[in-house]
Amino acid sequence: MQADSAMVEEWPVWLEVNGEPAVTWMCTPDQLEELAVGWLHGEGYIASLDDLIQLRPCAPDLGFWADVKPEGVAQVKGENRKRVLASGCGAVATMLADPNAMTHTPARGEPPPADTFRTLFKQLFSSGVRYNETGGIHAAALTDGAVLLFHSEDIGRHNAVDKVIGAAVIARTPIVGRGLLVTGRISAELAFKAARAGLAWVATPSVPSTLAGTIAQRSGMVLVGRAVSGAPHVHRPEG
Repeated sequence: MQADSAMVEEWPVWLEVNGEPAVTWMCTPDQLEELAVGWLHGEGYIASLDDLIQLRPCAPDLGFWADVKPEGVAQVKGENRKRVLASGCGAVATMLADPNAMTHTPARGEPPPADTFRTLFKQLFSSGVRYNETGGIHAAALTDGAVLLFHSEDIGRHNAVDKVIGAAVIARTPIVGRGLLVTGRISAELAFKAARAGLAWVATPSVPSTLAGTIAQRSGMVLVGRAVSGAPHVHRPEG
C-alpha cells in the first residue's frame, strides 16, 4: 500500500538480536538498515560498527537478524531494563536506568547562536519530502552546527533519531560532540538516545520534558527548546 497526499506510510519492521526477538517498530519503511543500526547503538548493543558482526535482512518480510558481539548483549541485559509505555512511541524496549542515578559528566559543548537555529531548521524542513507531501511525519538531523550531516524522516520521532544516528555509525562519521535537530518534543527516551550517542546538544521547535532535562543535566548535554522562536530556551547542565 502506497501513501497518497492524505496518508503517510506505516509498516511493522522487526529485529532479532543474536537469535532473540528484540523489537518491532511501527515506522516509515525506508532507511531501515540505518534504523536497525541506530537502535542497536541507542540501546547499547553496539558502540561502533565494529561491534556489529552482521545485519541480515529477511527477504519475504520487513525484518532483520542482527548478530552483535556477546559483550553488547551482556551489557544490555545487565542493566535490568523494564518495558515502559513511552511518552511518544508506545511500548518500547528502552528503559532508562534511574536518571537520578546517572553519573554526572562534564558539559559536552555549546550549541550555535540563536540565529543559526533558524537556518538549520529551515534546511531540515526543506529537506522533508514526506513532510512537504503529507505533513504527518517527524524529522531529525545530525549537524556540526553549520550544515546538516544526516537527515531522516519517520512517522515516529524516535525512529527518525535512530535513523540519523545509524547513518552516522554506518558511515563511520564521528557523532560525539555533534548536535541533533528534532521536530517534536524532546522526551526522556529521545534524550537517553542522544546522551548515549555522546551528542553535545539537542534542539527542537517544541520543548523538552522534565525527565529529559534531568538526563541532560546528568550527562552534560544542552537542550534547546523553542529553537526557531528567535529567543530559544537553552537548558544547560549545572556547573
